[in-house]
Amino acid sequence: MARRRRRYAVPGAEQGMQQFKAEVMKREGYAVDPARPDDVKYEVAKELGIPLQPGDNGNLTTESAGHIGGKIGGSMVREMIRLAQDKIANRE
Repeated sequence: MARRRRRYAVPGAEQGMQQFKAEVMKREGYAVDPARPDDVKYEVAKELGIPLQPGDNGNLTTESAGHIGGKIGGSMVREMIRLAQDKIANRE
């Protein structure tokens, strides 16, 4: 199966989102290569005990894949909320 390529609604947002992911996951204590922030998923998978490998992972359940993505995405969303709350609080 071909790898899905996400498209961002805002042109040029991909680089910023990748940088944001690297910063957030680094703060979460993961070793992140800023040039390859998507590779943090392997470290997250290892921590969760999920056998994620580069290439075909057809043996993984949707639930297992969701645990990996949820850990990363959840961390990013929490940070976005924190940043928005700080911005609102500083408007006064």
